[in-house]
Amino acid sequence: MTARRFDLIVFDWDGTLFDSTGLIAQCIQAACRDLSLPVPSQAEAAYVIGLGLHDALQHVVPGLPRERYPELGQRYRHHYFARSHELVLFDGVIELLQALKGRQHLLAVATGKSRRGLDEALSHAQLQGMFDATRTADETASKPDPRMLHELMKVLDVPPERTLMIGDTTHDLMLARNAGTAAVGVAYGAHEPEAFAQHAPLRVAHSTRELHDWLVAHG
Repeated sequence: MTARRFDLIVFDWDGTLFDSTGLIAQCIQAACRDLSLPVPSQAEAAYVIGLGLHDALQHVVPGLPRERYPELGQRYRHHYFARSHELVLFDGVIELLQALKGRQHLLAVATGKSRRGLDEALSHAQLQGMFDATRTADETASKPDPRMLHELMKVLDVPPERTLMIGDTTHDLMLARNAGTAAVGVAYGAHEPEAFAQHAPLRVAHSTRELHDWLVAHG
């Protein structure tokens, strides 16, 4: 077993561990359609994945008055929870997490989901107890504010230089940079990997297998 470089590995959820990017974008589009608002393209809707819900809605429907955010958020949640049973983990995620546990890494999740949404997703994926700590956007600041990572590092008593953030969006990589941690990008989620270079990730993995192998060798 190679020596650990990182004691704490923090994962984004949607588009990194959970194959949910397409459904989230479709639910954003459906919510806009319900309220007769301009419907964003698939790419525009996918771009905001990882942000807290209000930040995401502000970006995707910039002209919407703030007092209507709850209405749009409610329609998004209606569509998402009606179809969330369709979602699955990416192939190889269970094996990846088990391998990291076997190497005695601490594992955490930093996500733009709500606490309810993450808890239901963890239950659906049968991953309760897998992570040592989790943070959601409705209980702390949304990405790329560093508070989410700062709180995880504090509660698990790990310094930034021993922490690695893994995610599928530039929001995740900016979160890592703002918190002073290293980052790895995954190219199979919401954002095109060409946008990752300016954030200097240690690696861009194109599959969970590639991510698994890199973390075992270099994590």
